[in-house]
Amino acid sequence: MSAGQMLTRGIHTGRGLMAQRCSKLIDSVIRVDHAGELGANQIYRGQMAVLGHTKAGKTIQHMWEQEKAHKEEFERLINKYRVRPTALLPFWNVAGFALGAGTALLGEKAAMACTVAVESVIVEHYNDQLRKLMDDPSFTDRELLDTIQRFRDEEQEHHDTGIEHGAEQAPFYRALTDVIKLGCRTAIKIAEKV
Repeated sequence: MSAGQMLTRGIHTGRGLMAQRCSKLIDSVIRVDHAGELGANQIYRGQMAVLGHTKAGKTIQHMWEQEKAHKEEFERLINKYRVRPTALLPFWNVAGFALGAGTALLGEKAAMACTVAVESVIVEHYNDQLRKLMDDPSFTDRELLDTIQRFRDEEQEHHDTGIEHGAEQAPFYRALTDVIKLGCRTAIKIAEKV
């Protein structure tokens, strides 16, 4: 068996289990999802910095705890598959926090509008990934598929929570969410490659 086959299969050697290498599709999926979960963590960190003491704080904290678990899982998958994280992690850290804090400064409803906008794009993104993975005849990692499905469902819950907490009543809701959605879609395209 060649070294490449050993890496692809995660073969046990005398020094332990070698990390798996992965296809370009899985590489892209894990890189962009890790970046997205890092950004989501920073958005909620920014929202909590402004609204943590308000009635919305408990709701935001609950969503943030789920995002922390998502980020932790994608960090594990980056190591498992030896995926290079996006080179733009420092930018996502700053941009995510600024988006979260900025919308929170506009009020609780604007913070929830941010959540609705981000999560609607992420649910759509995860659905696209699931379709691509299921259409790939060489894809066999059921664990990754289950992870993305579970996270997609939790992101949908966050979207619904935002709606329930008055997101659509935010000032300039349509314009605000359209700009945030455009930013999220652009970030996804960039993080898939860079």
